[in-house]
Amino acid sequence: MEIRHKNYIPDDIEVRGAKANNLKDLDVNIPLNSFVAITGVSGSGKSSLAMDTIYSEGARKYLNALSTYTRRRITQMGRSNVENIKNLPSTIALRQRPTVPGVRSTVGTMTESLNILRLMFSRLASVVCPNGHRIDPTLKISQAMDLPGNDDEMGMITCPVCQTKFMAFGAEDFAFNSTGACPTCQGTGFLKSIELDKIIPDKSLSIKDGAISSWRLPGRSLQVELVEQLGVRIDVPFSELTEKEKDIVINGKGVKREVIVPTSTGKTFKLNALYENAYDAVKHSLASAKNENTLNRLSRFYSIKECPNCLGSRFDPKLFNNELVGKNIAQVCQLSIDQLQDFCQKIMDWLPDEMKKLGKNLTNELLELLQPIDDLGLNYLTIMRAGNTLSTGELQRIQLARTILNQMTGVLYVLDEPSVGLHPANVTGLIKILRELVRLGNSLIVVDHDTSIIAAADYVIEIGPSSGENGGQVISKGSVDEIKTNNNSVIKPYLTGEADIIKHHQVKPFEKGELSIEVGDRFNIHNMKAKFSKESLNVVSGMSGSGKTTLVFDSLIPSLLDQASNESLPNYVKSLDNGGIKSVITVDSTPIGKNVRSTVATYTKILDKVRKLFATTDQAQEKHYTASYFSYNNKQGACPNCGGTGVITLDIQYLPDMVETCPVCHGDRFKKEILDITWHGKNIAEILDMSVTEAAEFFKEESNIESVIQTLSEIGLSYLELGESTPTLSGGEAQRLKLVTYMKRSQKNQLFIFDEPSVGLHPKDVSVLIGVLNKLIDNHATVIVIEHDLDIIANGDYINDLGPEGGINGGHIVASGSPREICASNSITGKYLKKHLQEFNLY
Repeated sequence: MEIRHKNYIPDDIEVRGAKANNLKDLDVNIPLNSFVAITGVSGSGKSSLAMDTIYSEGARKYLNALSTYTRRRITQMGRSNVENIKNLPSTIALRQRPTVPGVRSTVGTMTESLNILRLMFSRLASVVCPNGHRIDPTLKISQAMDLPGNDDEMGMITCPVCQTKFMAFGAEDFAFNSTGACPTCQGTGFLKSIELDKIIPDKSLSIKDGAISSWRLPGRSLQVELVEQLGVRIDVPFSELTEKEKDIVINGKGVKREVIVPTSTGKTFKLNALYENAYDAVKHSLASAKNENTLNRLSRFYSIKECPNCLGSRFDPKLFNNELVGKNIAQVCQLSIDQLQDFCQKIMDWLPDEMKKLGKNLTNELLELLQPIDDLGLNYLTIMRAGNTLSTGELQRIQLARTILNQMTGVLYVLDEPSVGLHPANVTGLIKILRELVRLGNSLIVVDHDTSIIAAADYVIEIGPSSGENGGQVISKGSVDEIKTNNNSVIKPYLTGEADIIKHHQVKPFEKGELSIEVGDRFNIHNMKAKFSKESLNVVSGMSGSGKTTLVFDSLIPSLLDQASNESLPNYVKSLDNGGIKSVITVDSTPIGKNVRSTVATYTKILDKVRKLFATTDQAQEKHYTASYFSYNNKQGACPNCGGTGVITLDIQYLPDMVETCPVCHGDRFKKEILDITWHGKNIAEILDMSVTEAAEFFKEESNIESVIQTLSEIGLSYLELGESTPTLSGGEAQRLKLVTYMKRSQKNQLFIFDEPSVGLHPKDVSVLIGVLNKLIDNHATVIVIEHDLDIIANGDYINDLGPEGGINGGHIVASGSPREICASNSITGKYLKKHLQEFNLY
């Protein structure tokens, strides 16, 4: 059939006058019904174009077409800072950092595959009557579940052996977030308990010398004196106390006693204080704790154990009578997605002929749900895997798999770095999914740095040329072949193999010593011995789910911290040689701060130093302004209209909130009388508007400020403004900013652990990151990096490559050594690393 208007369907999204963040009044056409990659260095404006302009406007226009009643119930997008966008389809975004699921979320609930399994166990399973007779699968159960208009009889079946009528379990009964929850753990699968060994780690100490760790918590300093009043000796080792004394310490009732408390002036006063036993001190502290550091400190007193009733499955054990091919629902949920696909065929072979049609419908529906998850390299996950234990990359791929299943057409998908957390071997499956989205009749915009994804795109738009104020322009656009010949392109040398990717002066491993760990049974790791080279760049690589996080974050870090605190190692760690490591610093890419009050200047303490300078001026001293007056977080200095945020939020009913620049301070944050005071011709708001580069010249005579600014420049953040809000920084920028305080001093016997530091980084920025790691190692730090990025792996001194795959097929060190030794191995990482080095003529 001829469609008369087909020739008039637009070919491009037309963006005109985009000004979001650092975009320079940008005009660009983006092909529709194509796979378009947007790339550029960190802070160049990629996400400003893709997320803050195109997605924001596409979502807003779509929601505006809905009724007011509906819009009130949906989180709405504000108007984009753009003059006009034409030909924009309805838009869906998959963000770089999906929301971390709650404790009740699992892979099964997130993918909705558990819904199908619940139906299968209620309709297809072999059941047991109250008298213990097992009934073979029968259509009568399914028919009983679907009886129309008779609630009393719905689900009632009769045992063919003893003729007992009973209620069969329905699909809702198998929901562990509802009626099917284990009564012991309420469907969480675990129990949290305080460990006595962690409260009293060293029983050779006396109470007076600090044997009771929980009494060293804030506000518990009087407990030693109180327990002595209760008849417990405090000057003998805890192990020598009588059983009665120990019981008072551990389980004693809360009673009040009068104590004499000295003051700093030498006087004393009487206090009627409440005694808290060793357990209660932790419980009461946890009940009142709000500070994140306090919560982390308290968590060390607790251990999380598998629920003994449901064995961690979350289900009420009474449900285990229903079986499919001899397996109950807990056992099936422990199968990997790969195994579950094979299990579907076993179900079909097991069912009687009369049930094969129903079985085929349900198993096919499950297989359709699982296929895109398998294509995206997540076949090692189990249905029962807790959602909050998944990596960012795994969460995003599950989100992407659900999108594919919807089979929509005519939609614009905007994906923010879908390669996050992906091993190179998984990128192939990702590209297959991305192309499938376009084949279904959709348009696709992908913000990414992975050269494999960029090379697979139909069209590439590159934003640059640099970051911050020096970015925000289109520096190249066209097909991949056109980008490869464009001399303005920053990504070009990484596509053609001309870039210099080796930036680390590699050293011979173990010359400065080593640290080692042996892990027994922990998740998919069984008896693994791993070692790391001191004062070197160590890389832990491997497929998603291979055991990298279990080795480093679940085993190595807790063991080092426990050993430093003279506590026992986790029970799954067999041995640890810390190699003299005295402290551990973990650096991740999570945002810094939670609101606009956190800025580069406040985080680096530059603002504290600047405030003191302003307080020394004649103008400030004349008005008796101290340093606190020059803080926008104090009422003495903050603009009274916006409270020092520089913006006001207008709540407009039925419409998205409007965020406007404060009309009183015009975004400067401070009171007018504070802004009237200047230091070297600049008021404090003008200083916060300076970039790091501008500030370097302005403060060149102030050594304590200049040294911090120099460090910011050295780690590649010279383009940031001092007043820039830290929560808006990219993951790579946040990571480097966190390192500022460590860059100028010796780091001997310090261990730095980075969790995928390449997240959000352009290959050129990866070179800068490696330079930062070099500086830490030059200062005698030991560095461990969990990473998939081939450029970082190629720069490693010693690599532990885990695998061979993920899940039950992982948990082993399949190769270790230098990058060349990894290339020569049979590991999957080695295969891709060898190919990568060959592309750059390095192998």
